[in-house]
Amino acid sequence: MTRANLDKDPAEVAAMFDEVAPRYDLTNTVLSLGQDRGWRTAVARALDLRPGERVLDLAAGTATSSAALAKSGAVVVGCDFSLGMLRQGRGKPVQLVAGDALRLPFADASFDAVTISFGLRNVASAVDGLRELRRVTKPGGRLVVCEFSHPTWKPFRTVYVEYLMKALPGLATKVSSDPAAYVYLAESIRAWPDQAALAAVLEQAGWSGVEWRDLTGGIVALHRATR
Repeated sequence: MTRANLDKDPAEVAAMFDEVAPRYDLTNTVLSLGQDRGWRTAVARALDLRPGERVLDLAAGTATSSAALAKSGAVVVGCDFSLGMLRQGRGKPVQLVAGDALRLPFADASFDAVTISFGLRNVASAVDGLRELRRVTKPGGRLVVCEFSHPTWKPFRTVYVEYLMKALPGLATKVSSDPAAYVYLAESIRAWPDQAALAAVLEQAGWSGVEWRDLTGGIVALHRATR
């Protein structure tokens, strides 16, 4: 079993996701209590894609999120640095590319829109990853970041932290191919900045018009911005 640490060494993170890949989608659905489908729908609505537009889905994993975006008629490119995850995504109606979020294998201004769901938290430098996403986005293009965040109601936040640190790793032992990875998941979520702090990181990376809205009481936040 492989688990990354909060220093987020790229090789360790990629190896960890290689190991969880076979049961990744099932585990996500179980641990999110089925909320993952609604979060994908919210991302697609926020991107507001048009047929023929070109969109990058970074940290695409098994390409489940990419396939949801492809229903819009957009040309979707799913990119991830875990080859194990990309292998699980074969056969979905999107182009899959292996690549590092800090050195994207795409030319400047290649995409009308870019998005990353539950992946920015795993990049060694979030601000540098956001700068790379900005580089490959056309002027006026859109960014949507979907990431775990901080519940806004304090009593709920307390319950949620208890779930993260105690219940989630236990559930993972029943459904995941690598339960140790979900200890890292819980720790990385707990250490992640809140909604306003992440908005500041987006602005630091050069994005404009940054705004966000909470999903599921703030368990997840959807940040939008423009190139």
